[in-house]
Amino acid sequence: MINNDAIGARLDRLPLASFHFKIFGIIGMSLLATGFLSYSGNVVLAKLVSNGWSNNYLNATFTSAMMLGYFIGSLAGGFVGDCLGRRKAFRINLLIVALSASAAAFAPDMLWLIFFRCLMGIGMGALIMVGYASFTEFIPARIRGKWSARLSFVGNWAPLLSAAIGVVVITFLSWRLMFLLGGAAMLILWVLSANYFIESPRWLTGKGKQDQAEASLLAIECGIEQEKKQVLELPLVTANLSALKTAPDSFWMLFKGRMLRRTLVAITVLIAMNISLYTITVWIPTIFVNSGIDVTQSIFMTAVIMIGAPAGIFVAALIIDKFPRKWFGSSLLLIIAVLGYCYSIQQTDYGIICYGLLMIFFLYMYVCFSSAVYIPELWPTHMRLRGSGFVNSIGRIIAVFTPYGVAALLTHYGSVTVFVVLGGLLVLCSMIILVFGVETRMVSLEEIASL
Repeated sequence: MINNDAIGARLDRLPLASFHFKIFGIIGMSLLATGFLSYSGNVVLAKLVSNGWSNNYLNATFTSAMMLGYFIGSLAGGFVGDCLGRRKAFRINLLIVALSASAAAFAPDMLWLIFFRCLMGIGMGALIMVGYASFTEFIPARIRGKWSARLSFVGNWAPLLSAAIGVVVITFLSWRLMFLLGGAAMLILWVLSANYFIESPRWLTGKGKQDQAEASLLAIECGIEQEKKQVLELPLVTANLSALKTAPDSFWMLFKGRMLRRTLVAITVLIAMNISLYTITVWIPTIFVNSGIDVTQSIFMTAVIMIGAPAGIFVAALIIDKFPRKWFGSSLLLIIAVLGYCYSIQQTDYGIICYGLLMIFFLYMYVCFSSAVYIPELWPTHMRLRGSGFVNSIGRIIAVFTPYGVAALLTHYGSVTVFVVLGGLLVLCSMIILVFGVETRMVSLEEIASL
């Protein structure tokens, strides 16, 4: 009789092969297409206002509809993924996004477009969470952090991609084509996922489907042996770790005993990510303008500063497995807190760009650490998607209300106060992660579950 530990040990001892690259490719391209559709909405809205289709209130509803969809998708996707399987959850949400994005391209008015945007948000919210969490179960523990970070690196090219394509498509063709392109990409990925996205053997054996898990893993092992021209040795499983921690397969276990600690730490990690991400990136242009900087110059300076985003994720992928997870995440938050204050008191363009670039660089290192690497590692296999989905949904709610708090502080007290308050919150989150966080670097998922 095989168990989770034997399956996990066999997956962790595999050399990196084309099997892993196929999983990486299908999930990475799906995250890129998801980001393209998400950021395309910002470009499309400007066109819709100029042609009389929309106004500021409808724009706000359009944005809120997507965030509502993200909330629903993150929460519901976790239940679907844990109950029906990673593969079904991934493919269902690819299809939801493909169909709703394609329908949005033919929306007869703004209200229908808002409705389809909410449906897109549901699929995209689930897809992001399912993609990162599923990838964690396939990749060996020794390189899990590095390759999860690389997955984030691929997905975070979406803002640049959507901006570049949007300039051409919206200017010379039609805004509808942005949604049609995204929908077509998702439909192609849905077709490809039938062959390239297999069910997780860890999930199969956790559901008692040992024969299917064994058959799937044997096929993977045989393929790798042929590709590498070597015989894979069976790993030595010294303890049945899954027997050390048995719990009912219930969503409410996230809020009981030692699992509650992980839930609270994960929520803290994502609160820190969302309040810093939505305070810094969303409000940088506005803060520039409020400081008396010309709008054109503000856009240019923002573009230069945002170069730090892909650079930060790239560096994170290189070094994330070299440091303990708790120290890595908490240290990044302290650095962001200090840089945020230094950035807020700069008076020269050179100082603003330099500190802003550094701040974005470390911020996106933290985004990569939190959403792509640490959060999916925290949960037992049978609760991985529900745990990730729940804490991500809490993060989405925080993202809805953060802008209002920033607006109030900025209006009444100025940008320095915004970054002082942000810094204080990040320091608090850093201490919680450091004291209560679970260490997961280069530890098998089965061992993490038994801690």
